[in-house]
Amino acid sequence: MPSFPALSDAVRNGASRHRPVMLAEVLAALSLESGDRVIDGTFGAGGYSAAILNAAPDIHVMAIDRDPDAIRDGAALVEAAEGRLNLVEGRFGDLASLAEEHGFIPADAIVLDIGVSSMQLDDAARGFSFRADGPLDMRMEQEGPSAADLVNTMDETALADLIYTYGEERRSRAVARAIVAMRRET
Repeated sequence: MPSFPALSDAVRNGASRHRPVMLAEVLAALSLESGDRVIDGTFGAGGYSAAILNAAPDIHVMAIDRDPDAIRDGAALVEAAEGRLNLVEGRFGDLASLAEEHGFIPADAIVLDIGVSSMQLDDAARGFSFRADGPLDMRMEQEGPSAADLVNTMDETALADLIYTYGEERRSRAVARAIVAMRRET
């Protein structure tokens, strides 16, 4: 298996914040060969993309991430990959249209590491953390209303539905009622 030190160096900072949990198992399941074209639908810190690029010669990866910070931080890996990595800002739900738009059809494999990224949870300024003080934001792309906007403007029923649907909180009605009551006091 070839080793590209530049790729390892480029991904080291991001990978120290997030290491793909099942990397060896995923690579074994993919059985990558030279010349394969792989779509990494959730780039994050680039751990999967870097490992895929290192798995065999001449592999090409199109990596997608909706987080502008991940795209910005991935620039070093794109440069180190010397034309074998195309990093695209977008959602994996739009994978088919993004692959077509970027000339990445057909692809030999697709990898998705689905869930909230530890990089987002660990950065209090992003507004996802429940362990550290920070703004109540919770937006990937920094567009549209923040979580603070929603909490402070939605009516009680809509807020309860939101908390139940996305937070899976059984007591969503009581939580929403308490939030709306606190709004009146402040």
